[in-house]
Amino acid sequence: MFIVVTILIMIAAVLLALVVLVQNGKGGGLAANFASQNQVMGVRRTTDFLEKATWTIAIALIVLCLISSALIPSTRKSTNTLNNAAQTSIPAATNNAQGNTANPIK
Repeated sequence: MFIVVTILIMIAAVLLALVVLVQNGKGGGLAANFASQNQVMGVRRTTDFLEKATWTIAIALIVLCLISSALIPSTRKSTNTLNNAAQTSIPAATNNAQGNTANPIK
């Protein structure tokens, strides 16, 4: 499930970048390409659509990121492995403390 959400995040990020690149802050962008009188959508309608698409994709991206943080796989196996490795090295240190001194420190 985590992989599916991650793929959806990547798709949403690419779509958001494309929608933002189509826009132009000075009234140009996609709206400037349709300057004739025979247009289906007006200039104002195009900018409204692009603004709504930007907000929708941005909110979807935030929600998907929150969902993915809840679905991150746990790393308990690796933690247990590290704890087991630490416990196996402890008896070697206690042998020296019990009197098995191969190399005494003076």
